[in-house]
Amino acid sequence: MAAQTVAIIGAGASGLCALKCCLDEGLAPTCFERSGDIGGLWRFEEQPEEGRASIYRSVIINTSKEMMCFSDFPIPDDFPNYMHHSKIMEYFRMYARRFDLLRHIRFRTSVRRVAKSPDFASTGRWEVETESEGRQESAVFDAVFLSTKRGTWVMHRVAEGGYPFDFSYLSRFTQLLQSLLPLSVSNFVLERKLNTRFDHALYGLKPKHRIFNQHLTINDDLPNRIISGRVQVKPNIKQFTETSAIFEDGTKEDVDAVVFATGYSFSFPFLEDSVKVVENQVPLYKFMFPAELEKPTLAFIGYIQPLGAIMPISEMQSRWATRVFKGLHKLPPISTMLADIAQTKEKIAKRYVASRRHTIQVDYIPYMDELACQLGVKPNLPLLFLTDPKLALEVLLGPCTPYQYRLHGPGAWQGARAAILTQQQRVVFFSLGLIVATLIYVSLSP
Repeated sequence: MAAQTVAIIGAGASGLCALKCCLDEGLAPTCFERSGDIGGLWRFEEQPEEGRASIYRSVIINTSKEMMCFSDFPIPDDFPNYMHHSKIMEYFRMYARRFDLLRHIRFRTSVRRVAKSPDFASTGRWEVETESEGRQESAVFDAVFLSTKRGTWVMHRVAEGGYPFDFSYLSRFTQLLQSLLPLSVSNFVLERKLNTRFDHALYGLKPKHRIFNQHLTINDDLPNRIISGRVQVKPNIKQFTETSAIFEDGTKEDVDAVVFATGYSFSFPFLEDSVKVVENQVPLYKFMFPAELEKPTLAFIGYIQPLGAIMPISEMQSRWATRVFKGLHKLPPISTMLADIAQTKEKIAKRYVASRRHTIQVDYIPYMDELACQLGVKPNLPLLFLTDPKLALEVLLGPCTPYQYRLHGPGAWQGARAAILTQQQRVVFFSLGLIVATLIYVSLSP
């Protein structure tokens, strides 16, 4: 029997792991990438292609390497804990070479249309129309992956002792404590912690909402820029004139340029009527599957905003989706999925500030565990404490790194245990290496 064919739209971070997961499951993927290279948003160019979002030259990621890596491919020891975008691209290229992904990617090929085939109700197949160098083609695939991406509370990258903040606080034990405490208490504890570093009210940054009611800002430079006068905090803008901005407190500033940091509006015009976006919301089961499709052969990967790293989530979504495509895992009835979607929407509305930005928010560990339960790869802590106490303690008290989801079940990786038990060393390794390099530089300097 011929392998099921899968179309993957986009060769960014989500597209690459979707491609690899398809190969792991024996599927036959083809990835369509409209540009000439992998990396998506993370590939910096002075003049990006029309319609492609791009980072700026100095961007450094705000999730640390151990928390953001793909679960069976650790980032090299000598890479910094928080990587410049060039290092992220280097890692993506290493990943693509290691798993031989490039030969499955059709570069400079745009997807013009994705529509149900005439026999979709019985087969779940999709017609995918593409265009490359002015030539249009059409092909039928068994399944489709779509791989995507007021005052503020400011969190810094570095935690106590010099460890990455997410590495120090995204643990199962911390998540357990947070689930046992009222949200107001969790808000108080973390707000107090951040205000210890700098008083948000004193700097004009304290918002009206509590810290867990909106996506955090990760920035190490902002307090220093404010206190040195290089950044001036102003209230909301009341109106613009031809040459200035007038603020709600009545002050006026002449400006040369305005940056609208408004975020993204979602749309999928090539999907025709298969998916509808209303107020930046799409009714997707577990933020992945359109609930009312006759067949579960369309999955959204990376269409989510976690309080944590996106790459491991995209990978976990891809691992589950490929198993669903193959029929190894079944989705629940439509009524159950719609009820779950409504419940999730209600939770988001209750917790977060009302905004088009807060429609796809998730907490990292609960969401990863939710998908892991579907896939059958969530760590079994009671069993681990009986069979491997050393590993169990690190899984419970240490950072919830992606390797935890490769210990057993589909896609288990033999290197997962060693990766978990040595993750602290890899963080420290770079720090020691940086100190040694600095000492050598200083000693050789005239």
